[in-house]
Amino acid sequence: MAVLTLLLPPRARLAAEPALAPGPLASWWHRGDRADAAAPGREAALRSVFQFTGKTLPVAALTRQLDAGDAAGAVWLRADPAYARADMTTARLLACGELGLSAAEAQALIQPLRPLFGDAGFPIDAPVPQRWYLRCPPGAQLPAFSAPAEVLGDDLGRHLPTAAQGRRWRSLFNEAQILLHQHPLNAERVRRGQLPVNALWFWGGGTLPEWVRGAVTVVLGEDVPLRALAARAGVRAHAAEPAELAGLAADAAALLDLAVERDGGVLRTWIEAVAAALRDGRLSALDVRFESGERLHVTARQRWRFWRRLRPLPA
Repeated sequence: MAVLTLLLPPRARLAAEPALAPGPLASWWHRGDRADAAAPGREAALRSVFQFTGKTLPVAALTRQLDAGDAAGAVWLRADPAYARADMTTARLLACGELGLSAAEAQALIQPLRPLFGDAGFPIDAPVPQRWYLRCPPGAQLPAFSAPAEVLGDDLGRHLPTAAQGRRWRSLFNEAQILLHQHPLNAERVRRGQLPVNALWFWGGGTLPEWVRGAVTVVLGEDVPLRALAARAGVRAHAAEPAELAGLAADAAALLDLAVERDGGVLRTWIEAVAAALRDGRLSALDVRFESGERLHVTARQRWRFWRRLRPLPA
């Protein structure tokens, strides 16, 4: 029977959802077997499933390879289209990447940015409208940049690099803002009720790993960096519906990624489907990995541990 590794959001977030805390999660937590906790965070969760060269997850190089197939031989940095809004005291990043751009719009917005980044030694392009890239010279040393999920809604100043190496990137960030603010396409987008693209967000820098090895045979999920990591490992990855759990091969070692899901209703549907597959014998075991680091090993037989009183998932 198939084995499923389930990546979930942080435990505290799930415990705060009244529709999730008392259901299968509670049973798995109180009647499953606890494993040693891992380091928290998205990257640690992915490293528990995939092994790859390098000290950090090079999202830009991995997704560039997925999008364009030419990531080898350079350092890559994502420079994704973004929307930032100023308030009384600061500016906040409110959207990044998915702004509903067409390919033609992306190319029009990038056009005035080409001289800025080309002269700096970092040519910019957009093989897909929602993911833009800077090609950096081999051996380029980049400062640490925060992933968009860590920045959205927060003060931008807290996440832009501040060290001496970061001054150049703060300057590029500001100059790009000016060019984008002046672009006539943004005024047109606002008239249409769409968000303007008035900033770029730099993140995910690194080189393509020489190799990636996966401990799974199929990945179910929509997260693009995860799909890119799976592709580099030669593992099939695709979006899926809960009903697809019934079609897993008997010897499958599957990964279901729900850690990036924000809709509580979708999470509940998937979790209940996983619980049913385990109960009906379509899964032989379940490895649950919360993004906060907690880990569980669950089997169908454990539901008979009646001496372990069920309570809602603790925060």
